[in-house]
Amino acid sequence: MSVAITEAPSQDQLDRLRDQGDRPEWVGALPLAELEAKGRAVVKRAGKQVALFVTRAGVRAIANRCPHEGYPLSEGTLAEPSGAGTGDACTLTCNWHNWKFDLETGSVVGGGDAVRVFPVEIRDGMIRIDVADPPPHERIARALAALREGFQRPERDRMARDLARIEAAGGDLKVAVAAAVEWTSEHLEYGTSHAYAAMPDWLALADGTTDPVDRLACVVETVGHINDDTLRQPAWPYPPGTRAWDEDGFVAAVEAEDEHAAVQLVRGGLRRGGFATVGRGLCRAALMHYQDFGHSAIYVEKTREAVERLGEHAPVEALVLALVRSLVTARREDLIPEFKAYRPARDAWTGRGAAKTKPADFCRASVAKCLERAVAASGSIDRLYDALLEAASWQLVRADPLYATRARQTISQNVGRLDFSHAITFANAGRRMAGRYGELWPDVLLQLACFLGRNGGFVDPGYDGQQWRVDDVDGFLVDAAANVMDHGQAEYIVTAHFAKMVCAVREEVAAAPNAAWVPALVAALNRFLNEPFRRILTRRIAHQARETIKGE
Repeated sequence: MSVAITEAPSQDQLDRLRDQGDRPEWVGALPLAELEAKGRAVVKRAGKQVALFVTRAGVRAIANRCPHEGYPLSEGTLAEPSGAGTGDACTLTCNWHNWKFDLETGSVVGGGDAVRVFPVEIRDGMIRIDVADPPPHERIARALAALREGFQRPERDRMARDLARIEAAGGDLKVAVAAAVEWTSEHLEYGTSHAYAAMPDWLALADGTTDPVDRLACVVETVGHINDDTLRQPAWPYPPGTRAWDEDGFVAAVEAEDEHAAVQLVRGGLRRGGFATVGRGLCRAALMHYQDFGHSAIYVEKTREAVERLGEHAPVEALVLALVRSLVTARREDLIPEFKAYRPARDAWTGRGAAKTKPADFCRASVAKCLERAVAASGSIDRLYDALLEAASWQLVRADPLYATRARQTISQNVGRLDFSHAITFANAGRRMAGRYGELWPDVLLQLACFLGRNGGFVDPGYDGQQWRVDDVDGFLVDAAANVMDHGQAEYIVTAHFAKMVCAVREEVAAAPNAAWVPALVAALNRFLNEPFRRILTRRIAHQARETIKGE
């Protein structure tokens, strides 16, 4: 028996499925005498390949395919109990990878995917097995439990199998993503990380494909990253309690780095009206400073998107409390000398600046000069945004590879493509935030100018950017989305930025397909995705360690 479900089942559907799943489906396997003569056998019944074994405790039947990699368990080694008092369980070892299965329960010694066990009865000398599938709700619950157990020893392939089981039972994979957030939210010491922030982008890529393999690959990536960022971390519970939502009070609590007050206030806001109630306050708090190298703003926007993408399954409070913690603990770069011009520029913003700025004004200018020019052009938000985004694209296309690979340089010179990409993903998040709350445009534009002033010192104007030119923009973006699903990268932090950049560029192009910056932006994405990365630079780490300790 199998039941097809194309979406998350309702309670009525679950009740009907439970009733259907309780009905046994007994089929004849083979005569008992034949199995006793052979000791073991494989039969195919109702589309299932079943391995049968004669043991001291009776006949046992399990799925013949090892749930690990599919090798035949009928070729395994059977170990019977040693004697009286040891119970009636026996163990079957899959000889390919030494996985050991309890034939009574199907569980794996030491943890791993359990093998399916089929009920057995003997009637008139014939072995009969019940091949009825468990009801969908039971299969989904079992796969979710296995997925959570697998978080103790992360393996992409095991996660993929458990997620595939949820999907095969008719479950919505977004339920698994939401569950992963619930399991891990308190285990993020500093709150939201790239794992949560990239989640809506992976879900967007999943929603945009009709290929079930690609859809599953996207979900495996986001669940795996969530697991990786919280692996074996203790819990840091959020402060208890609730206060009536007060937007100004919340912003002040974040400014004071008061997690206790900020969490209580945002919890009150969520309970009053959900994310929509607290959204503007979160945006304001994220943009109070040029902070966390733009991550605060990106994380706010991505949390909003995650809530929307997960829909009815969204663990809103778990996502938002992690976000609040990240805002409270964020680095505030506008307080360091490099960005000391930010606050005076923000104070000087009038929205009436008449300068006609252009991208070249920002490509290689200092932080102070970029801020000055942005303030001077404050009267035209759209023109200024276009100039800043095109300059950010130009910088990524011409990022000097020397700084990304050289060993003997200062820590402050460790600037690579991930750093350049933040200007673009920040611009995308900032545009969307300011599109909802127009009063935030000065913060967005001036902080984008900070990116350009910082990154401008690490470009090579003579670098041949033409090699990254894209002629077919629409075709390239389709291919980029498809290729990022099979990225070949080992680090989740890299793949998260791949997904974030693809989605950010797609959104910007969709919002302004005829903008002058489209060719530069798409070329930037092309270089970002397709130029090889060098990530672990051991000689650089050693050099900078030696330099750092010299002053001790």
